[in-house]
Amino acid sequence: METTSRVGAQAPAAEGGQQLPSARRTVDGYLLAPFPWYGLDEAFTGPRWLMQVGAAADGAIEHGSVGHGDEPSVRSESTEDKERFAVVVTVAANPVRRSADGTGMMEATSVSSAAWLAGVGLLSFTWPGQMDHTLRDDWLDQQTETAWVLADDLTGPDWSTLSLPVDGVPTPFHYRESEFGWVLAGSTQEGVHVGAYGRGMSAYGVAFAVIKDISTYA
Repeated sequence: METTSRVGAQAPAAEGGQQLPSARRTVDGYLLAPFPWYGLDEAFTGPRWLMQVGAAADGAIEHGSVGHGDEPSVRSESTEDKERFAVVVTVAANPVRRSADGTGMMEATSVSSAAWLAGVGLLSFTWPGQMDHTLRDDWLDQQTETAWVLADDLTGPDWSTLSLPVDGVPTPFHYRESEFGWVLAGSTQEGVHVGAYGRGMSAYGVAFAVIKDISTYA
């Protein structure tokens, strides 16, 4: 995550799928991660695809996302309620530490980091109906700030608790729904935090597992 700013401050660009498809599809960054990646377990039999990884200033891979189901486009009236997808975000569980160049401190990651990345990821594929193109940037800025506030208060009234399997073990997750889809976040026994977001697929029916071969998503 970023050194002195909020957790994952570079995430909107990384998670938003705005890069060229060839860049978005590469598996190289995933292979550099020192932590395991998570996706939906083998019960999900639909398409799987790579998205983006996020790196710290020193190049260390800190988080990334993989998708399941329909590859989402920015939501519009024509795609509303037709796309079925779930994206899983894996975030390395890191303590507060000094940056590689010694000039600052790297923020610790937490379940809130995963919740924020998932919330912003969902927003990146959301375009409220009847909104002028020129207004979307302002809307997205406001909603991104709201996603941060929500992620920073996982015990607040906007979240409920949902138990879902992670590597076959029932695991508590923080869960919330909005008109744009759902977001959830929790931690695993493998030392990473997992976030997820989706539309058209029920969050209550998902289960997570370590991805044994990330290249199968490419």
